[in-house]
Amino acid sequence: MKIIILGAGQVGGTLAEQLASEQNDITVVDTDAAILRGLQDRLDIRTVEGPASLPSTLERAGAADAELIIAVTNSDEINIVACQVAHSVFNSPKKIARIRDQDYLNYHSRLFEDAHIPIDVIIGPEQLVTQNIKQLIVNPGALQVLDFADGRVQLVAVRAVAGGPIVGHQLKEIREHMPKVDTRVAAIFRQDRPLIPEGDTIVEAGDEVFFLADRKHIRNVMSELRRIDKDYRKVIVAGGGNIGSTLALALEDQYDVKIIEQNYQRCRTLSEKMKSALVLHGSAADPQLLRNENIETTDVFCALTNNDESNIMMSMLAKRMGAKKVITLITNPAYSELIGDEIDISISPQQITIGTLLTHVRKGDISSVHSLRRGAAESLEIVARGDKKSSKVVGRRLDEIKLPAGVTIGAIVRGNDVIIAHGHVAVEHEDHVILFVTDKARIGEVEKLFNPGFGFFF
Repeated sequence: MKIIILGAGQVGGTLAEQLASEQNDITVVDTDAAILRGLQDRLDIRTVEGPASLPSTLERAGAADAELIIAVTNSDEINIVACQVAHSVFNSPKKIARIRDQDYLNYHSRLFEDAHIPIDVIIGPEQLVTQNIKQLIVNPGALQVLDFADGRVQLVAVRAVAGGPIVGHQLKEIREHMPKVDTRVAAIFRQDRPLIPEGDTIVEAGDEVFFLADRKHIRNVMSELRRIDKDYRKVIVAGGGNIGSTLALALEDQYDVKIIEQNYQRCRTLSEKMKSALVLHGSAADPQLLRNENIETTDVFCALTNNDESNIMMSMLAKRMGAKKVITLITNPAYSELIGDEIDISISPQQITIGTLLTHVRKGDISSVHSLRRGAAESLEIVARGDKKSSKVVGRRLDEIKLPAGVTIGAIVRGNDVIIAHGHVAVEHEDHVILFVTDKARIGEVEKLFNPGFGFFF
């Protein structure tokens, strides 16, 4: 696929790296020549220096025959104009734009259509990150919670803890413990190495376990791997920016929420928006302020400012002072590799955004994509189409399908029914098949497997 990425920042650069490794024809456009040189030294891609919204820049980038334009510069306005130019001048078939300003998003349905501003897909990172954090708060003890099939199925990552009923035992014993609950462990990461689980795989303390289940069974399955945390009640949000304020608004009806914000004028604005959340003027790095707000009784401390270093330091302080759970926003991937046990969960806006972007980039009929473990793994929801003659999947039992190494099928959604993957289950036309891929180099093989056009040609 010929793809032009506008913006070589962390999202654009990481996306270029992922897509270039999958034999796509990638061109990256940016005004910063040094960043472009760095990308070109590492990746087999083209780069074009210049303003992304200018017709001449897009022409040099090859917009005339590009199949996809992805606008992820730091400016909403440049992303919007670039998509308009790509549509009007080059008739680009598909355009995706990252839009951050809530004002634009509030008028989404009236603004972004072919008759006005022709953008096919809008990505709002703040909303995506907020949804991600809210799921972690709603599901105490989870490391990651991802929705498939409009939320009917969830993929949950949890750290196995000594004392959990299934820890030290074989996976097949879960069925004995919970005969009325069906689940599938899609992958286990042990000391950062992936294991493809079998029935006789023994779960060890410290394993990072990814499992799929109907959303109503999630807590039952989690209880097999660790002691379930009590429902959270008190939440402190450090940082009243777009993400912090959106999260507080989403939580304040159900939780006791406090926001700590350094900018006094922003505090006044927030206090007018909030119904019940308490807005505090000050720094979350101030031990006295945290002590005054009873940090030792706080269930979740969320560090969501736009400064990684501040987020990390505030989180470590809050944890040492007694916060039960710490969730930290970290944009620099290098920091994610360094954080220790004092930060329970790190959130990467780039990886969350990239997962959503990949949904619209992957070949085949893909409903959703989630990037996992800092981009090292991926989970996909693919619609199976065709029949036994045209497809390697449709009409076949799961134990008959030759999956690439490192790929497991976790569940099938058929209409309103959630069917957890077992060998005797056969795939039908228009089933939504949920897969876990531990080796992203196999993504192309998965796409071909589910594409009826490739049925007997690979």
